[in-house]
Amino acid sequence: MVRCRDFSLTLVALAGLGLPALAADVTLVGLIGAKAIVVIDGGAPRTLAPGQKTAEGVVLLGTEKDAASFEIDGKKKTLRMGQAYSAASRGGRQNATLGADARGHFLTTGSINGGSVRFMVDTGATLITLPAAEAKRLGINYLQGQRGQMHTANGVTPTYAVKLDTVKIGDIELNNVDAVVIQNDAMGITLLGMSFLNRMEMQRDGQSMTLTKRY
Repeated sequence: MVRCRDFSLTLVALAGLGLPALAADVTLVGLIGAKAIVVIDGGAPRTLAPGQKTAEGVVLLGTEKDAASFEIDGKKKTLRMGQAYSAASRGGRQNATLGADARGHFLTTGSINGGSVRFMVDTGATLITLPAAEAKRLGINYLQGQRGQMHTANGVTPTYAVKLDTVKIGDIELNNVDAVVIQNDAMGITLLGMSFLNRMEMQRDGQSMTLTKRY
């Protein structure tokens, strides 16, 4: 009986230590001066000042032009605008959490063939769609791809079918992904189309969207 009592006291003592909670998902959705706007665990956006610690154990360490550094799960993590850290992915399926901008578009920073790319989710796009200028910057020899055409508001625009070696968003990385390069630099941003998204489970919760790799 004494041993049981001692064991109970030990549990009470451990509970009183205030062990830090683990944040399942942290997404950087905005920056205001030295402050960062984050979405944690799919909740409402909240603003953190440098040094401020949330109930989930997330601490804002500092901000840069388009990024912020945090202490998450006891480790320093740097996130760019729209980028997410997912603690759940460490021992499970690959996933990524994206934040919405003021117009409701889901944006994130990822990479194509190792080069940094700004994406916008577009479920209406059959393929990942890149402006020609972006493809050139990434070293994609798109002119060797199969030529086609697309009807836009400005008329008929040439397109080139390509295959991307790697596409990475958050913890998710896919290889040999079909894409199209459009000869229309007015587009300005790369569209994350269904050639990537059709391999994901997509779950939207307010201002955040979580992508989980299915296969």
